Amino acid sequence: MKPSSLPGTTIEAVLAPGSADRQLTPMFLCGGLVLSQVCLLTGLEGHTIHNWVKRKLLSPPVNKKYTRNQLCRILNINMLKDTFTLEQAVTLLGYINGGLSDTACDTPNYTTGDLIDDSRLYSYLVDCLAALNISDRLDFSRVGNVVRAATADYRSPHRGAEIQLWMVLEIMLTAWHAQQIHRQALEMFGRMDRM
Repeated sequence: MKPSSLPGTTIEAVLAPGSADRQLTPMFLCGGLVLSQVCLLTGLEGHTIHNWVKRKLLSPPVNKKYTRNQLCRILNINMLKDTFTLEQAVTLLGYINGGLSDTACDTPNYTTGDLIDDSRLYSYLVDCLAALNISDRLDFSRVGNVVRAATADYRSPHRGAEIQLWMVLEIMLTAWHAQQIHRQALEMFGRMDRM
């Protein structure tokens, strides 16, 4: 398997089940991450992240440190924004986390429609990518089964929540694949000039 970047990050890793947890857990052993670290991991500018906090897409850092869930929300949005508008990405995440503007994004708030925390959603996404073993093409006939298998441990807070989660993950996987195709097309376009 060749390394690729974890979705929404600059971190090169071989995508395998549990790779999101293996990469992220050590980063938070001593507390949260400061903005400069988040920028390094995501490739985003600090003003972009500040803007997301200001727009209430992300809760503000506590003592200038971002939690794992906050980082994963940033990663989810960052990954989606290459395929969707920021508003569409937020709508998609809001479909399973109704409280996107909730100031406490570290635990799901089931009264506002939260179905899963951002860290777990991100881990499921990476596990699905690993299970699909995507090289050049996404096998759409397998996506639904892979999503259901990867989320087998998910406990729904209400009837139908798992269906919402599955739908969002399938859309996220398709968006990730669309990014890969777009990057490949740009590389091919660049080579055309050199011929």
